Amino acid sequence: MKGFRIVPTFLLFMIAFALYGQRQMEYLDRGLVAVKNETGGIFLSWRLLGDEPVDTGFDLYRRYAGEKEEKINSAPITTVTNFVDEQADLSRNPGYSIRSTTQRESREVTVWKKEYLEIPLQTPEGYGPNDTSVGDLTGDGQYELVVHMTGRSKDNSQDGFTDPPILQAYTLEGNMLWEINLGKNIREGAHYTQFMVYDLDGDGIAEIACKTADGSKDALGQVIGDDNRDWRNKEGKILDGPEYLTVFSGRTGEALSTVDYIPGRGDLCGWGGEGGNAGNDCNGNRVDRFLAGVAYLDGSSPSLLMARGYYGRSVVAAWDFKKGELQSRWVFDSEGRENPYSGQGNHSLSINDIDSDGKDEIVYGAMVIDDDGSGLYTTGLRHGDALHVSQFYPEEEDQLVWGIHENETNEAGYGVALFNARNGEIVWGREEGKDVGRGLAADIDPRHKGAEYWWNGSHGLFNYQGEEISQKPNSINFAIWWDGDLLRELLDKNHIDKWGYKNQSLQRLMTAEGCLSNNGSKSTPALAADMLGDWREEVVFRTADNQALRIFTTQLPSPHRFTTLMHNPQYRLSIAWQNVGYNQPAHTDYYLGVDMPPPGKKEIGIIRKK
Repeated sequence: MKGFRIVPTFLLFMIAFALYGQRQMEYLDRGLVAVKNETGGIFLSWRLLGDEPVDTGFDLYRRYAGEKEEKINSAPITTVTNFVDEQADLSRNPGYSIRSTTQRESREVTVWKKEYLEIPLQTPEGYGPNDTSVGDLTGDGQYELVVHMTGRSKDNSQDGFTDPPILQAYTLEGNMLWEINLGKNIREGAHYTQFMVYDLDGDGIAEIACKTADGSKDALGQVIGDDNRDWRNKEGKILDGPEYLTVFSGRTGEALSTVDYIPGRGDLCGWGGEGGNAGNDCNGNRVDRFLAGVAYLDGSSPSLLMARGYYGRSVVAAWDFKKGELQSRWVFDSEGRENPYSGQGNHSLSINDIDSDGKDEIVYGAMVIDDDGSGLYTTGLRHGDALHVSQFYPEEEDQLVWGIHENETNEAGYGVALFNARNGEIVWGREEGKDVGRGLAADIDPRHKGAEYWWNGSHGLFNYQGEEISQKPNSINFAIWWDGDLLRELLDKNHIDKWGYKNQSLQRLMTAEGCLSNNGSKSTPALAADMLGDWREEVVFRTADNQALRIFTTQLPSPHRFTTLMHNPQYRLSIAWQNVGYNQPAHTDYYLGVDMPPPGKKEIGIIRKK
C-alpha cells in the first residue's frame, strides 16, 4: 500500500522511546523538484531532513523512458541541496531521483512543464480559492493542499448574508480528496473561518480543525448538529445557536470529534476594550473575532489553540486530540476591562518558545500567554494589525517581537515597537499615539547586522538600534526566501522583488502572470511556505479565473544548505497559522540572514504513519 511500511514491534518500541521528550514532527520525503531554468538546464532541489547530519551526501540520477538511470553528479553532494543539470535532453522527458548516504531514496519526479506546477480545482460556482494550508493527508511524506473556498464574504463590522465556507483537499497531482461544507450557520470572512491543518495525534496523517455549527457537513455527508436550524438574523449575522469545534480526518474529511466551542458568545456586549479601536458593540463585531494555532505546550506533542476576541476580552482555549477525542487542556481569559491583558490582542498570533524551555508560548499581539495557560506579560501597547517574531538580531540570545499597534487613543503608546519576546522589554518604538496599519521585519540590507524594520507611514528603513539607515521599500505585505543569498525578498500582490539597498529601489525577480493575490488590500498569496525542494520558499497563487492554483519555486542555485524549514518547529507552526486573520509570513526560531551563525540542531522526532 502506498506510503505504508511494515515495522517490527521492537522497532516501533524504539521509535516511541526515541520520540519521548522530543517534538513530534511530520515525516517528509525529499520533496525533489525539477524545473527548467532560463539557460535551458534543469534546476533540481531537494530537502535535507531535520534528523539528518548537515553533511549528508546526495547522488542524483537521470532516467529516460525505457533506459537505465545514470548518475549525473561526479561526487556526493555534501554542501548544498540544489544542482543544475546542463546535459539533459528535454525532448526525451527525463525523470529524476535522488539517493542519500542515509539510505533514504526519493520517488522519481518529472520536469515541470512550465515555470510553475498547476493544480486544477473543482471550484464551486460563485466561489474562488482563498487561503490555503498544507499537511500530509495520506501519510506518504508528500504535502497535500487544503483550500478555503470563499463565495460572498463580509467583514464582522458589515451586515449582510454570506455563502457557506467550503474546505477542499487536493493532492499535488490535482486529485481532489474531499470537500467539507461548513454550512449557513458559519459566516464567511477573514475573521471568522480559521482552520488548522496539522497532525494533532501523531499518527502520521494531518487532521483539519475548525469551528462548526448546526448544518455543517463533513466529506461523507454526515451533518453536525441540526441541519434544519437557520440561526442567521435579518442582518445576516449569527448571534444565537450552538457553536462547535470539530476535528476532521485529513484522509477522508470525516468528522472525528465535535465538542462545544470554548468560549461561547456570552454577553454580546462584553468583548469591547481599551486602547486602539477601544469602542464596544453588541452587534456581533467584536464577539466574533476568531484566531487559531497549534502549540507544543508540553514540549513533545501538539495542542490545538482556538481563540475568540482581541479588541477587549480575549479567550484562548487549548485542546489535546488523543485517541480520537478532543480534550480541554486549559483556558486563558482576559475578561474585565481592569485586567492588564484586556485589549492587547492582534489580527494574528505567533507561536514561539520564547524562554527556551522546549515548550511553546503564544504571542497574542501585545501580550504573551505561557505554556500552562497563564498570562506571562503584557507590554500594554494594545491591539494591532501585524506581528512578527524571530531571532531578528544574531547577537541577541532572545527572540524579538516586531509589533504593529493601534494606539490612536493612547498618546503615550507606540504605534510600532520592537520588544524582547521573553520579557516584553521594549528595545525601541515610534509613532506615539498613532494607528499603524502594517509593518514588516526582514534582513534586506547586508550592511547592517540583523533584520531591518519598516512600516506603513514611515519614510525610512530602521535597524536593530532604531536608527534610520535608508529609504524604505515600497513593499510591506509579505517576505519570502527566494534567491540564493541569505537576504529575504519581498512578496506583494503576484510578484517577488529584491531590495536594491545600494540604489534604494526594488528589483523585480518574478511575476506570476495570469495569477492574482487574495484578501483585498492585504494582497497576500494563497500560501508562502517551504513546501518543496530545498530551504527556499514556494509561493502559491490562484489563477485569474479561479479554476486552478499555481505553485512557483525558485530556479536560482544557492551555495547555502539548511535543514528544510518545515522541520524547524517554529517555522512549521507559522505555516499552520499563516491563514489566520491578517495573514503574516513565517519566521524561523533562529536568525536566518547575512553573517548568521550555524543554526542549532533541534531535538525532533520524525513521525511516520503506522
